[in-house]
Amino acid sequence: MTTKIKAGVIGVGYLGRFHAEKYAALPDVELVGVADLNLERAKEVAGHLDTLAFTDYREMLSRVEAVSVAVPTTSHFPVVRDCLEGDVQVLVEKPLAVTAGEADALVDLARSRGRLLMVGHLERYNSAMEELRAKVTRPAFIESHRLSFYKERGIDVDVVLDLMIHDLDHVLSLVPSPVQEIRAAGVSVLTEKIDLANVRLEFADGCIANLTASRMSFKSMRKFRLFQPEAYLSVDFESRELTVASRKEGALGPIPGVALETRRFPQEDVLFKEISNFVAAVQQKEDPKVRGEDGRAALSLALNIIAAMRTAKV
Repeated sequence: MTTKIKAGVIGVGYLGRFHAEKYAALPDVELVGVADLNLERAKEVAGHLDTLAFTDYREMLSRVEAVSVAVPTTSHFPVVRDCLEGDVQVLVEKPLAVTAGEADALVDLARSRGRLLMVGHLERYNSAMEELRAKVTRPAFIESHRLSFYKERGIDVDVVLDLMIHDLDHVLSLVPSPVQEIRAAGVSVLTEKIDLANVRLEFADGCIANLTASRMSFKSMRKFRLFQPEAYLSVDFESRELTVASRKEGALGPIPGVALETRRFPQEDVLFKEISNFVAAVQQKEDPKVRGEDGRAALSLALNIIAAMRTAKV
């Protein structure tokens, strides 16, 4: 019989509350407690899930072996550091940290302590994206649009770190080549941070990626397109659809000689899939789908993009 993982959640705002619910629903997990600076919020979530409430997360660390960290990005570094130093396995919401130095320190600390550090790049667990990933051979051109309505959460960082980082993680995991050139532009509209961003990435192998992210749109759009020799792949995250167009002799699709296939995936709980992957990695002592090193790579690229935008303004 597998011993239950003793887990906790640090920060039970919008996202952390969902993390706590998923842990409570897993049969091989005991949700030991939740921590939040707002005691009333911690008590509300704890009461709903029949667990303990803490205001100081450090008081919970000796009772757990794994935690989700869902505090504001600017607090990721000290909280994750304390967890790792307490020999606790960590799943931290993206982005991993605020600076590359902080990310490096956390990855190095996890390695030296022999602890698991996983970053919550949630869309790695989207079934349509998983299917696209299985069909990728040699990316030549990638285009993504991630447009969102304005929301108060996430505005403590630029839209590159808030939204675009999802697609940066996808691109880095699909293109087996280093970034050679960055051309970027960004605009501050509703906050003091960058709210609308566009970047063109050129990789050493010739692949080009053009990404746009906005948190001031009047419509929501989350699309990812990839072109490679003899095939075009597209994921619409909103409709959960994967479209594949590929060369096929004799095919009678909209374009002669091109076979077109569209597959729609059912509604799924990707956060449950992510947390299940984290729990399994802890139990089996194996790497999760998104390691700390992956989160560091996405963060480093995001920060380089932001730096390129500031240079372009000078």
